[in-house]
This record gives sequence, structure tokens and C-alpha cells, in this order.
Amino acid sequence: MIISKKKKSFAVSDYLRRYLKKYERDTELPLRYSDLLRFTDAFPLLNKYGEDTLWESVVYPQYMMEELNRHLTLMYALLKTDGDITVMEHLYVDRIDYCTFGNSKPFRVRIVNHFNDNHDYFYVKMADASRVYGLELEHILSPNRINYLVHEQTLIEEHIAGIPGDDFIRHYLGRPSLNKVRIAKEFVKFNERCYVKLLGDMRSYNYVIDITPDFDEEQYRVRAIDFDQQCYEGHRKMYLPQFFKENNPVVQLCLAHLTPETVRQYQYEERTLMAKRVKSARHRMKDLIESMQRDTLSLPEKVEQLRRELQEYHQNAEFARCQNMGDLLRTHLKGMLADLKPWWRSIRP
Repeated sequence: MIISKKKKSFAVSDYLRRYLKKYERDTELPLRYSDLLRFTDAFPLLNKYGEDTLWESVVYPQYMMEELNRHLTLMYALLKTDGDITVMEHLYVDRIDYCTFGNSKPFRVRIVNHFNDNHDYFYVKMADASRVYGLELEHILSPNRINYLVHEQTLIEEHIAGIPGDDFIRHYLGRPSLNKVRIAKEFVKFNERCYVKLLGDMRSYNYVIDITPDFDEEQYRVRAIDFDQQCYEGHRKMYLPQFFKENNPVVQLCLAHLTPETVRQYQYEERTLMAKRVKSARHRMKDLIESMQRDTLSLPEKVEQLRRELQEYHQNAEFARCQNMGDLLRTHLKGMLADLKPWWRSIRP
């Protein structure tokens, strides 16, 4: 597969801005992304194995730290308590990390509770329309709720907890205690969700595994953490995590422990659940898709390639009339969630 090395960034449009305001995702923030770029030094951040994480811990002038601590704590309060700072007075900013590897060049802020040293993270990023649409589609169509806010061209996101996929494959996949059937089932469902939503580039470091102890076994959930490639790539297989070489160990696990009939069962289960979620949020979904249909989310040659490949996959001439990624997603959802018909009839063709 041909993978875009550097995705083009698309600014948040007026159409998307109106959607964000309507659903209370747009709010005034005390700090802009550009303010965090004023650091004076940085040093590599290593993980517990001594490996480079591609993150750098950044250092700011002393005169900035008090203001940064106040503003970043308020941003955390906006995410967690709708801005009620009275319950946040015992929190402080312990560390700020910066990553130049990702498309959104994120800052990761570590917030610590002064009373018990418990910590949490949130992210400050450049607001990219593709990522915002990906976050919204994840919130509506997946079993996971997503907490984020946008102001102008700054995006803040809640931390998504879990074991990074590459770490899970390296350190957990071979453990005797791992329930291989359950992790295989969850990967199949994750693969299906990504394809239905047209969320691309789910290589192993772009998702996490959330492990929950149950009364008899462990439960697993695979969650996307990178939404930059929402409706961007032209190659249809880019939206199927199974085709990335980084995921080959999990794919082999699925082949070893699941039959084709079982795989189809899990795919059908996931589509059914997604259809129910669309039905329960049909007005919000309608507004989101209509905003996407008016927006530019990819390059013309990628739109043309995906239109051609989805038309061949679905054997549906309706794709020939699609002009942009919003049109393609609407028609693709219609084909994948065929049992749920009313919601797309209200969206302009």
C-alpha cells in the first residue's frame, strides 16, 4: 500500500464550526496551541525500557510557568468539569511533552493531584478538520465516548487510556494468561468499525488495548487514538487495519483462533450495534455528514481513487455521483448499514 508520509492539514471550516457550536464542542480557551510553542529547551523522553518514545519534554522560561499552570489547569477543568475550577485548585502541571512525529504535532500535558500524586493527561493540538470529524464519528458510532473541545485552530483532547498496540504486540501477545480468542474477536470488531467509518492508518501505534478484569476472565477493547486519517486516503485497504504489516501478529492470531463463520458473526454484530447508534443519534449524524459534504477533507486524486474502489467493492453506481469524501462516507455507510434506512434519506444527495 502507498501511505501518505505527511498528510495535508485542513483548517476547521465555517460549516464544521457551526456544527461544533451546536453540539457544544466549541468553547473559549484560555490558551492557544501557538502559545505552547514558546519553549526554550527540550530533551528526549524515554520509556521504562530506555527506548526513545519520539516525545520530548519541553522547558519554558520561569516567568511563563505560573501563567501556563493556571491556563492549562483551567483547560483541564473545561474538559472534565465544564470549567468549574473550584474542584481543580489542588491540581498542577507537572510536565509538558511535545511530539513532532504526528501530523497534529501534539503537546501532552501531565496534570498531578497535589494531595495524592495521582496524575492524568490531556493533549493540546493544532485543530485539523479531518481529526475533528474522526473524533465525532468515533463518539457517535463506536462504543467509546470522546471528550474534546475546539477553539479557533486549537484542539484539546482527553487522554485515551490503554496499552499502545505496538507495546501490546511486543510484550503481551505471547503471555499464557492472554485470552487469545477474546483479543481476536475485539480486533475483528475494531477492524470493522474502522472500515465502516473510513478511519485510516490504524497501524499498531495508532490504537490502544484497554484491558478490564472480569469475574472470570479479562475483557479487551481496541480503541483508536489517532484520527488524522479520517476520510483522507484513496486506497480502500488503508481503512482496514488487517492490511498493515505492523498488525500481522494479531491478524495471525485471528486466523488461528477464529473460523470464517465466526468472523462474519462478529462483523455483523458490530455493524448492527453501529446501526443502532446511528439511529439513536440520527439528527447529530445528519448534521455531521452534511457538514462533511460541504467540506474539503482530501485531495481530488484521492477522492477519485476511493470513489472508484468503493464502487467496485459495493457494486453500486451511486458512488459515481459522489463529489467529495462526505458524499463517499454517506454512500458507504448506507451500503454497510443497510438495515437502517431512514437516517440518510434526510441528508442532501
